[in-house]
Amino acid sequence: MKNNVHIVKFFRQRIPAFTCVPGCHDCCGPVLASTEEMARLPRKSAQEQDAALAALSCPHLGADGCQVYDERPLVCRLFGTTPRLACPNGKRPAAMIDPLIEERIYRYFTQTRHVLV
Repeated sequence: MKNNVHIVKFFRQRIPAFTCVPGCHDCCGPVLASTEEMARLPRKSAQEQDAALAALSCPHLGADGCQVYDERPLVCRLFGTTPRLACPNGKRPAAMIDPLIEERIYRYFTQTRHVLV
């Protein structure tokens, strides 16, 4: 697990950042995150999880946006940084994610246990 924590940190540092449209949460929804990433997030009750899933939302999405933004999972960080997960509002960083890093992240996704956020 410790090795996966370092891998997640490595990837997080290589996903470019950009400014979203204020108040937009179009990319927020049920996603899969590794158990390492989930361990960094506050636990939600089964009722909160079920309600978010029924609304096709994320249990960490609050009235003012993402409540775990600084610790959000890799897949959430990828939104808008790659044509595969384009921002519905056309926002993007000055330079998109390096395609080799993106491929490594997707490979990590296939090799790591993930759970529904």
